[in-house]
Amino acid sequence: MKLFNSLVPRLVRTSEPRASNTATREPEYTVKPLYDLNETTEAWALTVHLPGVTKEGLDLSVEEGLLSIRGHRAWMQPEGWTQLYRESVNAPFALTLEHDNSVDTDRIRAELKDGVLRITLPKTEAVKPRKIVIE
Repeated sequence: MKLFNSLVPRLVRTSEPRASNTATREPEYTVKPLYDLNETTEAWALTVHLPGVTKEGLDLSVEEGLLSIRGHRAWMQPEGWTQLYRESVNAPFALTLEHDNSVDTDRIRAELKDGVLRITLPKTEAVKPRKIVIE
């Protein structure tokens, strides 16, 4: 059994280096979003903080023991405004978690609301705690 009882963060690497665009100050890297992982006896709850991201800007997939979240956050400066300071970047983001097949992938649910992505990862019956009857 792996760390977090099944879900392990995996280092995200871009498949190809991206050229830096100095005109728009886009970085050459992929950003890992902030996330929280909680557990109940029935499921894991993954909360990913994605301010300013829409459903259309997200790609979620589960394949071969990997849960992947990818997308791009775009920041638009309002017309007529002068930028004084900015910490947010126009950059692709990615988060990949590895699981040991104890997630019931057919029942995964995701919801994006107010910049927070909530993913419920139900456990398979085999890994749920159960009471053993003594005879």
